[in-house]
Amino acid sequence: MQFSPPLVPAILVRRYKRFLFDAVLDDGSEITGFCPNTGSMLGLTTPGARIWLSDHLGSARKYRYAFELIEVDGTVVGVHAALANRLAEEAIVGGLVEDLSSYPVLRREQRYGAKSRIDFLLSNPERPDAYVEVKNVHFTRQSGVAEFPDTVTARGARHLQELAEIAASGRRAIMLYVVQRDDCNRLRLCGDLDPGYAFAFAAAVRAGMEAYAVACRVSADQITPIRRIAVDDPALAGLEAARRYL
Repeated sequence: MQFSPPLVPAILVRRYKRFLFDAVLDDGSEITGFCPNTGSMLGLTTPGARIWLSDHLGSARKYRYAFELIEVDGTVVGVHAALANRLAEEAIVGGLVEDLSSYPVLRREQRYGAKSRIDFLLSNPERPDAYVEVKNVHFTRQSGVAEFPDTVTARGARHLQELAEIAASGRRAIMLYVVQRDDCNRLRLCGDLDPGYAFAFAAAVRAGMEAYAVACRVSADQITPIRRIAVDDPALAGLEAARRYL
């Protein structure tokens, strides 16, 4: 996925009210922009960090600039959560996620469960449908380890419960984590930050849900899914969550 027009470099002043940030452009202009990420963005809001912005001059948006990338400890990280689906589709079509590229039909945003839309529904007349839920990941606390979630997500836990039902019905249920950074070689569930999510994840895996993670190369020019990375043993995540419930 290439950025067009090119991104605008800036220095982050602060991120606040979840959807807003202040920054200083290279020409010294002070701006307020839109932050397309509803999460806590732990570790990705340090004042003075180098960031890159998309420029929406001429659009009907309230804010001209949107927060796209930030440099943290020498690594450029994507923070635009909605890009995860585009990157996931590239990874699927490119053959990075098991055998999912062998499904001839890929449909986006299909209704399933009680209140949800699945990100991708893959169909093959000779196989059960595959339901693919995508989650954006950018959080890390340990070198080489991406983590999800970075805050409590009741919605995420509900998605896992619905995927468990899909798997129990004989269809394929797949959780795909898109890691918008290239300095991690495995993904771990944050049982300490959200034990409910970790517990639901372990239960979904027991029901037959598959879990995969893909790391991306991120630069000011483009974001590219490049490789599969390991997902830590879900039984360990479930055990950690269960202990916190006791």
